Amino acid sequence: MSNLTLLNNADDPVLFETASAANGSLIGLITLNVPKALNALNFDMIKLLEPQLRAWQSDDAIAMVILKGAGDKAFCAGGDVVSLHHAMAQGKPTSLVEDFFTLEYQLDYLIHCYEKPLLVWGHGIVMGGGLGLMAGASHRVVTETSRIAMPEQTIGLYPDVGGSYFLHKMPQSVGLFLGLTSASINCEDARFVSLADHFIDSTKYDAMLAQILAAKWGKTASLNHERLTKLLTDLDNQSARMPKGNIKANLATIQKLAEFNTLQEQVDYLLGLATDDKWLQRAQKSLKHGCPLSCALVSEQLKASKGKSLLACFKMELGMSVRAGEVGEFQEGVRALLIDKDGAPNWQYKTLNDVPQAIIESFFANRFGENHPLNSLDTPTHT
Repeated sequence: MSNLTLLNNADDPVLFETASAANGSLIGLITLNVPKALNALNFDMIKLLEPQLRAWQSDDAIAMVILKGAGDKAFCAGGDVVSLHHAMAQGKPTSLVEDFFTLEYQLDYLIHCYEKPLLVWGHGIVMGGGLGLMAGASHRVVTETSRIAMPEQTIGLYPDVGGSYFLHKMPQSVGLFLGLTSASINCEDARFVSLADHFIDSTKYDAMLAQILAAKWGKTASLNHERLTKLLTDLDNQSARMPKGNIKANLATIQKLAEFNTLQEQVDYLLGLATDDKWLQRAQKSLKHGCPLSCALVSEQLKASKGKSLLACFKMELGMSVRAGEVGEFQEGVRALLIDKDGAPNWQYKTLNDVPQAIIESFFANRFGENHPLNSLDTPTHT
């Protein structure tokens, strides 16, 4: 578009642009700009994103912000856990792991609490850290290409980036199921489980941007939220029918998880399902080969976070993630999936029964005391 103004270098890992709307208001445009890495979120990107979002939040000229990924394949395929693996492999992981997750969660929290409209164009792959960026946005758009997952149990982690908060927003047991199985969901599923607000055809991005630039934006954030919702709803109504998802069709099967008293019984139930459904079969395979410690953590995480505030969830997750950098399963999972790519992680704990209760409890210990790295965040709009 002719009226785009680039604010930084075109080869930076995140691009910041502004565009003038019809009445002179500015639209902030952010593009995650590492398409070869599927726009995976690294340290440098996080360090660029947070200050720019804060600057635009306090700039009266900026009416709203759009966040998207470069290329057709992905909005953001997760956090850059490969760099974390290198730190963990050097035997001094804690400081770098703590710094990375602290900055990532501060960024995610800012998005959840952002006062101005923030539209995330969630096309293609949206996984892990990418979902952390999308989940808290005020206007979350998915397309027919969207493929969303929390695949942390495949690498010895757990559904972080606010999962402790947003997995509770889903229908009963769906959050647990997705955390245990890393099951991939599409646009219809995302709408159904409250991870997306609008469906728009992937070919309509330019048309959407043109309509946003043609709109008359005001100085009042609440009115701008309403304007953007109406504009996106209209485009939603003009889009093709969403591809069918998998969660609704399998909801009764998933919700039966609530009938079991222990995690072992829940896992046995899922693995024992006799089904021809390809989606469920993939979920079973992922659960079978996933990290037993991660499964235990997902279950305990959801119990511990029930009813917690957004900030309390992120504080809990930071302790869990730093602990994950010490225990070893996270390091091994990243090695097997993303470094050596042999797909054969050698988990320390081979089954759920092998996971010591003391190890699980150590993830939830108050390691920071009164000096929590996220104490600087407050909760003006979220409880």
